[in-house]
Order: sequence, then C-alpha cells, then structure tokens
Amino acid sequence: MPSRRRALLKVIILGDSGVGKTSLMNQYVNKKFSNQYKATIGADFLTKEVQYEDRLFTLQIWDTAGQERFQSLGVAFYRGADCCVLVYDVNVMKSFENLNNWREEFLIQASPSDPENFPFIVLGNKVDVDNGNSRVVSEKKARAWCASKGNIPYFETSAKEGSNVEEAFQCIAKNALKSGEDEEIYLPDTIDVASVNYVSRNKPVSLCLLGSDCLMALCELLFTFKEGFSGTKSNPVLRLSI
Repeated sequence: MPSRRRALLKVIILGDSGVGKTSLMNQYVNKKFSNQYKATIGADFLTKEVQYEDRLFTLQIWDTAGQERFQSLGVAFYRGADCCVLVYDVNVMKSFENLNNWREEFLIQASPSDPENFPFIVLGNKVDVDNGNSRVVSEKKARAWCASKGNIPYFETSAKEGSNVEEAFQCIAKNALKSGEDEEIYLPDTIDVASVNYVSRNKPVSLCLLGSDCLMALCELLFTFKEGFSGTKSNPVLRLSI
C-alpha cells in the first residue's frame, strides 16, 4: 500500500504545577476531564490529526512537568518546538507572575532561530472555579501582559467544562504552521519492528527520572526526531520502553 506524508508540528505546554496543563491537553485530544490531580513526571505527549484549510498534519502536544526539579531537562524537551503554550491559573496570582519566567526559560532552552517572532499562546485556565468569584487575575491584566510581549494571542479556558479549549488549540495549530518549522514525516502504512511496543495514540507517553545519563540519551533520540511514527489503521504512537 502507498505510504503517506504529513506535517508534524510539535507544541510545548508550560506553566506552574497544578494550573491544568494535562487537563487541557486531555480535553482537547480525548474530550475527557478528571477531577483527580496527578502531577506530570518528566513529560507526556499526545497526538492529534488536524486539518487546517487544505493541509493535514499531526499535532504533537507535549505536557511538561511544572516542578522545578524537572526543569533541567528543558533542552531536550523543548528542542524542535513549533509553538509554546503558556498556561496559568486565573485564581493563583503566582502562576501568572511566573509566565515571564517560563517564557524566558523556553527561549533560552529551545534557542529558536527567530526568538522575537516565535509563536507563543497564553491560556488563562480554570475560569469555571467558584463561578469566577475566586479569580485574582483579571482578563485586562492578562491581555496587557500579552500585548507587552508582542501581542501574544490570549484565551480564557476551562479544561473542566471544555470552554474555549478547541478554539485555543485551533489558534495554536495555526500559529505553529505559520512558524515555518513544520517538517514532512514518513508514515508507513505498517510498521514491522519486533522490538517496538505500541499503545493507542490517545494515551500519553511518559518519561521518568531514571538517572540523568539514561534519560538525556533517550531524550536526544526521541526529541531530535520529534517521534512522529504512526502505523496500522489505528495510528498508534511509538512507545520506547526504558
């Protein structure tokens, strides 16, 4: 059977622990939300096939850990990103104040070719909490910050209720495409590699701290190629067992 080719776009989601990065990703890809909080260890990613205008591409969304102890892995995780999503909790001022740190951290670690024009998107999440009564960051304040950083697109979202999530990721995909860093990937109709394990493309791939040398070696392999394999009718995502 003929092989297919499509663009692969890598999106990184950054923000403090607990702001809802994982929930936003799961809501967009799987239309699911869980009230049980579980901190991301290292990084997970999900993929979703998206069509924009006349183009078909795979959006690879990386959900990174918000804890400081994982930030040293940023070089490997951020490399090759086409768009960066900055998330904060509208009910937690500190998470908003840290947006600048996350933005600067990404630019340093990812070293994009054109940092001034690299596409960022800001999401003010958890607008549903307490019907907005516990909110401490106003939309006006958030938009002013985005304007000061080059008119970054801004969306207010609720991962729990799904509000504005689809619209936000449509903007993310559009801006990632415009960055001009998307690449064509080879997608064989079947993959016959005995040593490879497969899981559903809608289940995240997790990377844990098993020792810096081992993990960094894996990251170099995984992130250099952006890990875009799909195969068979269910389009599974490749999982590396470590």
